[in-house]
Amino acid sequence: MNEQAALEARIVELELKATYADDLLDQLNQQVFRQQQQIEALARELQGLRQQRGPDGPAGAPHPQDERPPHY
Repeated sequence: MNEQAALEARIVELELKATYADDLLDQLNQQVFRQQQQIEALARELQGLRQQRGPDGPAGAPHPQDERPPHY
């Protein structure tokens, strides 16, 4: 009878661990889903900014690295 009680205790412990693992897996899946939504939103925003800028950059606006500092 003692062996059976020990086996039942082990089974209960394994079932609890499996339940916690399933819960953690669900939480991680939800987090990955939210991150994917954020990535897609950022990609759409970046695409919109690229379309506003045009193929050659903003018209008439010099690149900041090409400007001379004021003391020259």
